[in-house]
Amino acid sequence: MSTQQDLPAGTAAEVAVTLDSCCKEDAHAVLAALHASFPSDREPQDKPSDAENGRPIVWSATFDVSRTLGLPGPSRLTEPVVVTAQGGYHAVDRLREGLAEAFSVRVIGTASGDQEEEVKLRLESPAAT
Repeated sequence: MSTQQDLPAGTAAEVAVTLDSCCKEDAHAVLAALHASFPSDREPQDKPSDAENGRPIVWSATFDVSRTLGLPGPSRLTEPVVVTAQGGYHAVDRLREGLAEAFSVRVIGTASGDQEEEVKLRLESPAAT
């Protein structure tokens, strides 16, 4: 993650993250990597679980990227995961940088507004070195 200064705290530094269409283990890997980097509205122990009756499930959390708690190590996924991140431009970029510490990250879609953007990121296990 870059060494840029922390962002001012507040809603401009919050990023809403959603994951769907992935297994709970991959959702946990992504959320754990984000918890290692940024404070959240969810406790780190709040692990994703299976939906009842095999129904689709969406996992979500909001992360405050105004300060960095630490850097996650590389993390493995069973398959590529698509993450949707919504927030201010700089905040979403910091979240993407945090995810890049643990995964291979590729932007696969964006929708821009006046103050915020929504970005779809494709995460994969990092390449072996």
